Amino acid sequence: MPKANETVLEINLSALGDNFQYIKSKTSKVTKILGVVKAFAYGSDAVEIAKELVDLGVNYLAVAYVKEGVALRDAGIKTPIIVLHPQAVNFETLIDRCLEPNLYSPNILKHFIAVASNQNQRNYPVHLKFNTGLNRLGFWKNDVDFIVSEISDTNSILVKSVFSHLAASEDETEREFSKKQINSFNKITEKLFEKLNYTPWKHMCNTSGIFNYPEAHFDMVRTGIGLYGFGNSEKENKSLTPIATLKSVISQIHSVDKGESVGYNRAFKSEALLKTATIPIGHADGISRAYGNGKGWVYVNHQKAPIIGNVCMDMIMINVTNIDCIEGDEVILFGEINRADNLTEENNSISYELITAISQRVKRIIIRR
Repeated sequence: MPKANETVLEINLSALGDNFQYIKSKTSKVTKILGVVKAFAYGSDAVEIAKELVDLGVNYLAVAYVKEGVALRDAGIKTPIIVLHPQAVNFETLIDRCLEPNLYSPNILKHFIAVASNQNQRNYPVHLKFNTGLNRLGFWKNDVDFIVSEISDTNSILVKSVFSHLAASEDETEREFSKKQINSFNKITEKLFEKLNYTPWKHMCNTSGIFNYPEAHFDMVRTGIGLYGFGNSEKENKSLTPIATLKSVISQIHSVDKGESVGYNRAFKSEALLKTATIPIGHADGISRAYGNGKGWVYVNHQKAPIIGNVCMDMIMINVTNIDCIEGDEVILFGEINRADNLTEENNSISYELITAISQRVKRIIIRR
């Protein structure tokens, strides 16, 4: 791997491919794979990741918002794209760019049918989401008759898939709850399909669901965090590789005397003579102020260096007293050797929050092993 000479986020497409194949190996040959590339592909690069997934044979892509789907279409990606949280104001754009909406409420369903009808659409593909316990988005089970009534009155839309979302698929202690969700979803779809007189695809499993609930793989599975190298368990993490490595460099080294402070508000006060290094990355780049003052670390020359003082907007300071290093040396903030999920444990957080927070001002570099 090239040595960094500025703050960069390296995105390893070979690792992405390995993760994709591992996840696919957990499903049957007929199960479709949907790759989630929302939030800049979990903080990496949505266009590059989506293109690679298409080359790998992904069946569907998913984004959160219409503008994310537009960016993929502008990049020439033609694979079907589900918009998981569309807003009615963007429905015309969504149809113009051949994106497929998740319709999750009576209001959204009626709005979309009206727009699709106005544009003389016929059998436009849509996806229906049912709430089975996450209580975030989704129709309720008693909405089935309403949905069928609305759909039967129009030929502008066609239900391509029906789905739900497991709330705690990575949590072994919530296995009973997850089983209850799966059972509820099966009952809802059985009733809906009987009334529709045709059979859309079913999907429910996220990454952890793929690993833990094979009985709920149905026609398609959705994978997000797993593609990026995190399996939400120690066991699965061993088979996945983080695709993103956040690197920077040492800008300056200081000697700090006993009693001197480091950073804003004098948050760190030295108890002995020590050596600090300043790194050009801060909370404007996604390194939360929850780090620092003993929470969080980086790696310099394969050695762990704690973050000290308050995280600044554009800089962090680290303790390198016992590390042989010079200005210009590379620093690893997270990656394969310093996993983001290990780092976020210090902050009572999760890998998702850290990797998706990396600012767009951080240069992305695409690599293959």
